[in-house]
Amino acid sequence: MHKNLHKYFPIFVLPTLIAFSIAFLVPFLMGLALSFCDFTIVSDATFVGFNNYVRAFTDPSSNFLYSLGFTACFTMISIITINVIAFSLALLLTKGLKGTNVFRSIFFTPNLIGGIVLGYVWQTIIDAVLSHYEVTLLFNPKFGFWGLVLVMNWQLIGYMMIIYIAGIQNIPGDIREAAAIDGANGFQTLFRITIPMIMSSITICVFLTLTNSFKLFDLNLALTGGGPANKTEMLALNIYRTFYNRNGWSGAGQAKAVVFFLLVGVIALAQLKITRSREVENQ
Repeated sequence: MHKNLHKYFPIFVLPTLIAFSIAFLVPFLMGLALSFCDFTIVSDATFVGFNNYVRAFTDPSSNFLYSLGFTACFTMISIITINVIAFSLALLLTKGLKGTNVFRSIFFTPNLIGGIVLGYVWQTIIDAVLSHYEVTLLFNPKFGFWGLVLVMNWQLIGYMMIIYIAGIQNIPGDIREAAAIDGANGFQTLFRITIPMIMSSITICVFLTLTNSFKLFDLNLALTGGGPANKTEMLALNIYRTFYNRNGWSGAGQAKAVVFFLLVGVIALAQLKITRSREVENQ
């Protein structure tokens, strides 16, 4: 059986490998090459070295560094709030309360709604509330920032909650019973048994929250559009506008996209390494 699988392995892998190459690998390599070129269309690309990267980071009109800082702050707050609330709900909904399945479904439903639709709906809701104070979501960048955090939490908490519930339910009951017999209180059980035992779930949830927050585009476009004055413009939206909305900036936009890819990759891999090391320690 294993010999046959080894023999025909290339045949089964080939379709996926071809699709991966066409949809990702080839475009990525072309984009990497174009980040070192000045171009309007691919066929008229002219090599300019690192000029696009220098321009992306140093030109005041680029707004790239500001968008990077804004995105980093948004991501840090989203990771903390989403995971703390999701984990708290998961603990509550694994206590055998009446109507638990109904509450799980209710909390998970927002994850099924698309980002563009979600952004416009919440923009209407938030502006309706703020209208009582004679301001709008775009009146102050702080309103836009916390509006993005609010909607991101509303959308992802239910999904992360389900992952945490699965992790909590996989904790052997005899471990908790032994802790109770030894006199462990609720906080000791939480921090010395529950959290260490679900580190794999924490790894997954932090990774998903981090990557989804850092590369957020549709919700940013629909909810604030980067306003006011590009003060709530996140990295993905900044790259999109640089590439498509500014003449002569296609190369710089491509350079930003390459930097963005590397940032997300490095940060995500670092997070996985840190949290997985905790999993090893707690096995």
